[in-house]
Amino acid sequence: MERTIIIKDTHRGLYYVDGVMTKILEAGRHVIEPKEKFDLIAWLRRIFARPDKEKTKYEVTLVDVRERDLTIKGQEILTADKVAIRVSIIVQFRVTDPRAALHEVANYEERLYSDVQLAARRSLASMPLEEILTNRNRLSEDILRDVKEAASGYGVTILRADVKDLIFPGNLQEIMNKVLAAERMSEAQLVEARTKAEVQLIEAQTRVESVRLEAEAAAASRLSIAQAEAEAVRVQTEAETKALREREQAADAYSKHPALLRLRELEALRDMSRVANARIYIGFDKHQS
Repeated sequence: MERTIIIKDTHRGLYYVDGVMTKILEAGRHVIEPKEKFDLIAWLRRIFARPDKEKTKYEVTLVDVRERDLTIKGQEILTADKVAIRVSIIVQFRVTDPRAALHEVANYEERLYSDVQLAARRSLASMPLEEILTNRNRLSEDILRDVKEAASGYGVTILRADVKDLIFPGNLQEIMNKVLAAERMSEAQLVEARTKAEVQLIEAQTRVESVRLEAEAAAASRLSIAQAEAEAVRVQTEAETKALREREQAADAYSKHPALLRLRELEALRDMSRVANARIYIGFDKHQS
């Protein structure tokens, strides 16, 4: 009688025949125990239970090939400058070679845990505390470089490794908190000073701009006044020149035509006679009395 198995896409199956792995089963339906033809001798042997002639044994062991996380719990490590810290690391990995994962090591997750733990110890022991605080990426890079090749030997690919937590001794934590508080205060004071300086600069620029605009307005006003005065002088000069020219023309006409001057005198007398209080004095030549 045939026996089948369905393997999900998230797993792979290692197929064993009498304890020997013969192939890796991909996702899908598989026949793991083929139907055998009836063999009277084999059947009799099983009946009499002869151990060396038992029925063929088929097995399938499933391996999860999904991406998973492994957390390396906090462990106390001495830094290069002899400061004891506790660090937790999270590793993302995936089984890419199911056969190696089950055959090369007894437990690939435990082996990966140990490899990452030792790699973290080696990396942190070579770094001073200040570098650990300012450059966590180096720790991740060191772990990947140190463990990636070894893990591939037992069928595991490390995708990333990151520092999850850093825990410091109580007194050191207190000191660091004070340092961080001082840094935040210093940054706040620096921001305040920069803001104040920027405000003062803006105010100074505003005052300079205001003075410049006032000076330009005053200069424009003075220029307008000067232009108006010059225009008034020009107009007055032109009017006076025109009046003089007209008088000159009148005098020339009177000199050439005395009768016009006499006519002008009569018109003036006529205009004066219309005024009641006007007095007209006519001089007579005393030799004509």
